[in-house]
Amino acid sequence: MNPVRGIALKVTAIALFSVMAALIKASADSVPPGEAVFFRSLFAMIVIVVWLMHRGDLQSGLKANNKMGHVWRGVIGTTAMAMNFAALGMLPLPEVTAIGFTAPLLTVIFAAMFLGETVRAFRLSAVGIGMVGVMIVLWPRLTIFQESQEATVATLGVMLVLGSAVFRALAQIHIRQLVQTDQTSAIVFYFSLTATCLSLLTLPFGWVVPTWDVALMLIVAGLIGGVAQILLTTCYRFAPASVVAPFDYAAMLFALVIGYVWFDEVPTAAMLVGASIVILAGILIIWRERQLGLKRGKARSNVTPQG
Repeated sequence: MNPVRGIALKVTAIALFSVMAALIKASADSVPPGEAVFFRSLFAMIVIVVWLMHRGDLQSGLKANNKMGHVWRGVIGTTAMAMNFAALGMLPLPEVTAIGFTAPLLTVIFAAMFLGETVRAFRLSAVGIGMVGVMIVLWPRLTIFQESQEATVATLGVMLVLGSAVFRALAQIHIRQLVQTDQTSAIVFYFSLTATCLSLLTLPFGWVVPTWDVALMLIVAGLIGGVAQILLTTCYRFAPASVVAPFDYAAMLFALVIGYVWFDEVPTAAMLVGASIVILAGILIIWRERQLGLKRGKARSNVTPQG
């Protein structure tokens, strides 16, 4: 174990995912979400295959014991990714990031519903606090008195991010079962493969030939996403999940900086206050899970910020 190295890998992965999200956002006006998912998944898969070959894990990475499990994980995760990419074109990057923190809160609820986990008052209270924070972020977007097209688009973006968070939480639950039968390398590989194939189903719905600069952004986004996934998976080899998990929330800092510098997005007071409450709730849940000794590192290592 080397906790410092594990934390460094986790923070680097989160930073790369933030840059990837910015590249997807920058190309959102030019290409539809399904096409962005294709580039993100295809070029990430290339990186992952090279990584598996380098580690000598290609054989295990291609071995699927639970074939339908991988299919369902791919469908759920791809849906989450597509929704998140669509929302990036409608909302500021920090806002998408803040609302996306709903996923860990929903995971607690879904774990009780689908896995039969016992969720006591402390974690339920933390989830409730987190949901209050989410509502603070959402409230300016959900007011019924705004009738402009911009407000309508923003409201749709909010619904897409929330939908993405639901599917990401479901993916987390599904992976907790999948890691019982399959290797991490297989889960990572088959998710990228399934997402690439599923994204092709959107080809008849408005794909375009991107300009060279947009194509380059999408390719780089895919490559960065693949590297980030590898770093995210690797960090759990050096530190327990309970140590590195709180650093997920570094994404908020990266999103604020990138949003301000790249997209001239100035965060509102409501967004900052709400995001802070959600982050606090998430850290409380992580702390409680550590006290309970719940082992979820292998599951966390397979869930990206998109699904």
